[in-house]
Amino acid sequence: MKLNTLKPADGARKERTRVGRGIGSGLGKTAGRGHKGSFARAGKGKIKAGFEGGQMPMQRRLPKIGFRSQMSKDTAEVLLYQLDKLDGTIDLAALRAAKLIPPNAKKAKIVKKGELTKALAIKGLLATAGAKAAIEAAGGKIEE
Repeated sequence: MKLNTLKPADGARKERTRVGRGIGSGLGKTAGRGHKGSFARAGKGKIKAGFEGGQMPMQRRLPKIGFRSQMSKDTAEVLLYQLDKLDGTIDLAALRAAKLIPPNAKKAKIVKKGELTKALAIKGLLATAGAKAAIEAAGGKIEE
């Protein structure tokens, strides 16, 4: 075997089709692009994603659903059983000190999960209806 005699196997390299080279080639005149239309033009063969030929596209036919509140970034959740570990008046600063909420939280909401065994005074925090009932049942009070 010599380097000057090496060649690829038969059929490994296919010759490119030369279009627009006369009627006898089978790809003369329109060169396989058909007649008129965007695909027949030079540089116009691409259509944007989602284009349906002028028909109202799917993403505009379907209804808009869902909503993400921007307030949810600032509001932290505190579970009722986590408050059982704290004493005295509970406010945003006390929750931050106990590391129950992140330092950048602007509001906190108490959610009813678990039990509360002692009376607590909650100041300046939001609470669900179930959490309010549980706090008041334990002898605590909520100040808005």
